[in-house]
Amino acid sequence: MRYLVDSDWIIDATIGIPGAVTTLNRLRIDGLAVSVVAVGELYEGVHSAADPVAALASLRLFLTGYVILDLTEPIADVFARTRASLRRQGNLIQDLDLLIAATAIRHDLELVTRNRRHFERIPRLKLYEPDNT
Repeated sequence: MRYLVDSDWIIDATIGIPGAVTTLNRLRIDGLAVSVVAVGELYEGVHSAADPVAALASLRLFLTGYVILDLTEPIADVFARTRASLRRQGNLIQDLDLLIAATAIRHDLELVTRNRRHFERIPRLKLYEPDNT
């Protein structure tokens, strides 16, 4: 497994944005994972859909083939150390994003996200560089 995919890319792929679909299909060869935190963000969207049952079924089908990574104590430790460091710098970001980043760091994965403005503040986090998608 090489990549942790953030919810923004999954949303784009599930609604059929060609660049997202193509990129995730290409990266799938090296292994894709998603944090349970991002799954929670995706479920929020499902519960806001006009047909939540159909939306949930579609999301679950889409996530087939992704490894869903749970939160663990080592991830919590990376989260806490990173949050404390960012707080000292006056540079905090949202806790959910920090938990996703901590998951990527702990599992040594590249994070596939469009939210580079937040995530680039996090030391040791490897960010995927898309090919103009």
